[in-house]
Parts: sequence; C-alpha cells; structure tokens
Amino acid sequence: MQTYVLRRMLLGLITVALVSVIIFVFLRVAPGDVALIVAMQGDDTIDPNMIDPLLLETIREELGLHYSLPEQYLRWMGGMLTLDWGTSFYTGAIVYEEFLKRAPVTLQLAISTITISVLLGIPAGVIMALRQDTWADYVVRLVSLVGLSIPSFWIGTLMIVVGMLYFEWSPRLEYIAPWDDFSANMSMFFFPAIATASVSMPTKARMMRSTMLEVLRQDYIRTAHAKGLRYLVVVWRHAVKNAMLPVITIIGIQIAFVVGGSVIMETIFQLPGMGTLLIRSMNQRDYEVVQSFVAVVSTWIVFTNLMVDLAYAWLDPRIRFD
Repeated sequence: MQTYVLRRMLLGLITVALVSVIIFVFLRVAPGDVALIVAMQGDDTIDPNMIDPLLLETIREELGLHYSLPEQYLRWMGGMLTLDWGTSFYTGAIVYEEFLKRAPVTLQLAISTITISVLLGIPAGVIMALRQDTWADYVVRLVSLVGLSIPSFWIGTLMIVVGMLYFEWSPRLEYIAPWDDFSANMSMFFFPAIATASVSMPTKARMMRSTMLEVLRQDYIRTAHAKGLRYLVVVWRHAVKNAMLPVITIIGIQIAFVVGGSVIMETIFQLPGMGTLLIRSMNQRDYEVVQSFVAVVSTWIVFTNLMVDLAYAWLDPRIRFD
C-alpha cells in the first residue's frame, strides 16, 4: 500500500510539472504583447505604433520578460514553491495574496455544490433502485434526464431572469463574508450551487441506481435477508456501501473539476472568486495570475484522484494495492 501511494504521488508530481510547462509555453506563444497591453493601460484608443519602444523594453525588464524562457520558467517555479507567486502585470497586486482572498469564495461554491449533489443524488439513486419500474422511479429518472440535458450556465441565467422578472430579486453585487452576515452569505451561494449541482446530481443518481440494482441481486444480499437482518440494515450497510464504488469515482471527478468549473457560475452570479479572476487575467494576458491558477488547479486534481483511489480500498477491503 505504501509503495502504491508513493508511486502515485511521484506520478502526480510529474503530471503537475508537465502541466506547468504546457501552460507556461502556451501563454508565451499566444499572440499579443504583454508589455504593449500594460503600456496602453486598457485604453483601446491609443495607437500601438505611437508607443515608445524604449518604454516597452523598460516594461519587459520590470516584468522579467527579458529573461530567456527556461530562466523565466525556473524563476516562476521557484517562486511557486516558496509562495512567491509574483505580482499581477496589470494591477500590480501580489498574486498569492489575491489567491488567498478569492480562494475561499471558490471553495465555498465548490463545497456547496458537492454537498447538494451528494445529499440529493445518492438517495435519489437508491430510491430508484428500490422502487424499480414504479412511479417514483419514473419521476426521478425523468428529472435526472432533464438535468443532464440542460447546461448549468443556462439554468443559472434562467434563475436570474425569472428572479428579476417575477420576484424582484437579483444577485448581490457586493460579496458578504459568512462571519459578517451568515444568512446573506448563504443566500448568495444557494442559487449558483443549485445551478451547478443540477448537472452533476443526475449523473450520481443514475449511476447509483445502476450499481444498486446490480448489488441487490448478489448472493450476499440474499444471505443477509435470510439471516433475518432488518431491511434498512441490509440496504444501507451492505448494498449502499458496495454500490458506492463507481459513484465515488464520479464524486472524485466532480471534486477535482468543480473548482475549475466555477468560472462560469462566478461570472454569472458576480461572485469574486478565482474564476472571475482567471477570466479577467486571461483577457489581459496576465501570465503570473493565469499560470499560478492553473498550477493550483492541476495540483488539486491530482490530489483528488489519489484520494479517490485510496477511498476504494476503504470501501471495499477486497481491493489491495501492491
């Protein structure tokens, strides 16, 4: 088991390193000049040909763009390891401090989404399996199909439109921390979490239904019933636990990608998280912010995948990693 964990951690580090190289190179070869963007200061009326070349060269030196690409990459990686992520080319803000300020917003949205999808999706799948081919099964399956067919950004947009037209409600433009006003903070995240979970929840429900139907037909389930165990004990202690293995994979994938997928919802509902920062930084070709964000997300994905694999061994003792 220890060998397996160490091997997976090593592969994860290699994956993160390769992703960092890819995003570093892609940002550098993309068309456009960061020094020119900084010099224009967002004013599109300025003629780029009229900007002094000496000014552009000075800006490149201040931003560290005059170094060779390998040296720029090594300087950036060294800063990432020492939590010196540089400063924003456009705003001058310290990237690490900006990340610490915005990460709690994205994590709160991610945790809310995962909690809602798990608490609703897994019981829905169990109900569909236990009430197979009944009205409850058909209703939940229909709702799941609708959720899978509608993109989350459309649901989020529809929530805002309906709220403004019929309930005189719109998302708050100013972020409220939970320690300042807990109820107002929860109301800010409720609708974006529902919109995001509406896509992932049906996947868990349908997968849980499929695996539960398979597990309920196994011999050990019939043996548990024959021993006189209570129905709920057989279902939740034996059937649900063994049926959770494929669902754990889906949950792990959602945990891994929900942070990166929060970009759309944060933009729609005006949440000051990492997603909105990424969109703004990509438009401004802000290297330091974009590459740091991608490095953090890729590390999060690798770590989550490792946790999913270890959860397999805990849920099913028959699984052993050598």
